[in-house]
Amino acid sequence: MVSKKIVFIMGGARSGKSTFALKEGSKSPGKKAYIATAEGLDEEMRKRIENHKRQRSDEWVTYEEPLKIAEVIKGIGDEYSVIVIDCLTLWLSNIMHSNLDIGYEIENLVETLRFIPCAPCIYIVSNEVGMGIVPENELARKFRDMAGFLNQRVAEIADEVNLLVSGIPLKVKG
Repeated sequence: MVSKKIVFIMGGARSGKSTFALKEGSKSPGKKAYIATAEGLDEEMRKRIENHKRQRSDEWVTYEEPLKIAEVIKGIGDEYSVIVIDCLTLWLSNIMHSNLDIGYEIENLVETLRFIPCAPCIYIVSNEVGMGIVPENELARKFRDMAGFLNQRVAEIADEVNLLVSGIPLKVKG
């Protein structure tokens, strides 16, 4: 079996994270999977999702899963040459709003990424939300703190970490 490479891509809103992941993932031959965590809960979000879909070529198979991305990874196994997970902060928000055990879900995802045989290359997109001011309410502070913890856990197991700033990738690890 080919060893797997985990590439973690972080940055602020509209920094080019998803575009970078798709561009890098598209360089690999073979079937490609895109795991989308966003939900179209309002018209504006539905338009964003449609715009994202248009950015992907037909070589990408999309799995829309707002909560159980570890199970999707386990289910598709090594069927694809590349998997893009976009994005962990939306996934975390979905987890929090569903009142699931955040710690368990994070560790389940990390262990799945580390040990489950799957695509040779996995690109994981997440927002860096901890560089601003301290949020004014408890829920926002909890989200910021859990996003920081999630990003640290994924960065630990990643072979490569990139921070996107204004569309420019800065290699942080690897």
